[in-house]
Amino acid sequence: MPELQYATVTTPDGPFTLVADAEAVVASGWTADVGELLALIGAAAASPDAGSAVVRRGLAAVAAYYAGDPGPAHDLPVAFTAGDFHTRALDALRATQLGERLTYTQLAERAGTPAAVRAAAAACARNPVALFIPCHRVIRTDGTLGGFRYGLPIKQALLDREKATHLQR
Repeated sequence: MPELQYATVTTPDGPFTLVADAEAVVASGWTADVGELLALIGAAAASPDAGSAVVRRGLAAVAAYYAGDPGPAHDLPVAFTAGDFHTRALDALRATQLGERLTYTQLAERAGTPAAVRAAAAACARNPVALFIPCHRVIRTDGTLGGFRYGLPIKQALLDREKATHLQR
C-alpha cells in the first residue's frame, strides 16, 4: 500500500479526519481516531500530513463544504477497494446531487441490482470515504434516517445543512 498521510480538522459536527495517498483520499470520517479509519481500509499506519497536495485539497474541500460549497468535496479524487456491487453502489452515491435523497431501494436500483437492498445498506455501512462519497444521503423507504457510522445526529445535521445550501442555490 502506498504511503498514507492524514490530518484532522475541527468541524461543526466534531473532528473530521482524512487519510490520503499521493493520488486520492482513501478514508475519511467524523473521528479523531486515525486508527479507526485505517481499520476500514486494512492499512497499518499513516503519518501526520507533511504537505500532501491531496490532504490539503481534502481539508479545503471539508472547509468549503461547511461554508456551503459542496463542489470541492464532490470533485476530490477518492479511492477504495470493494466488490463489484459495492463499487457500483459507492459510484452511484458519488453521483447523487446536493439536496438529493435516496432510499436503500433506489440505491440498489442505481447500482444495477434492484433486489440487493441489504447489500446497498452494507455498501453505505462500509463506505470508507464519508462525506466525499455521501452515504449520509441514503434514508429508509419510510423516510427515517436508517444508520450512519458516525451517528444519527451527524447524519441529520449533514442533511439539514445540505437542504439549506440547496435551497439557497
